[in-house]
Amino acid sequence: MSTPRSSAGTPATRWLEQHGIDYTVHQYAYADHGGARHAAAELGSDLHHVAKTLVMENDGGKPLIIIMHGDREVSTRELARQTGNKRIAPCAPATAERHSGYKVGGTSPFGIRKAMPIYVEAGLLKLPRILINGGRRGLLLGIAPRVLVEPLGAQPVQVGRQP
Repeated sequence: MSTPRSSAGTPATRWLEQHGIDYTVHQYAYADHGGARHAAAELGSDLHHVAKTLVMENDGGKPLIIIMHGDREVSTRELARQTGNKRIAPCAPATAERHSGYKVGGTSPFGIRKAMPIYVEAGLLKLPRILINGGRRGLLLGIAPRVLVEPLGAQPVQVGRQP
């Protein structure tokens, strides 16, 4: 269900508005550890079209973001290979929150606290529209995925795998 923009009010929505990007607001009842699967079910959306935003770090402890289909997992080995790192692993929740400025479960790639490289699963860019976290738990934004590349600057990678 789409709701008015005025109800969103997060750093992510402010970033999108500053860049003149069209988006829709979709709120749902958040559930701890429900993830993209729960969000898709609540909104009656295809899980493949729901993007999850994950904060990870390389072997030097430098953070990065990977945006992945809701029904796929990230091959950290392949992500490391494609980004020129030896190893990449998920950040601890407190570390992810410190880097992004968002609570885990509400992480958006837009309006993040700390500049960091952003990567996007290439398959997401082929979809006409995706739902992505809007910077608050229980809030997804509908956007054209091309926004992830320009103006956000995400680099396409192919690192998704079936769970």
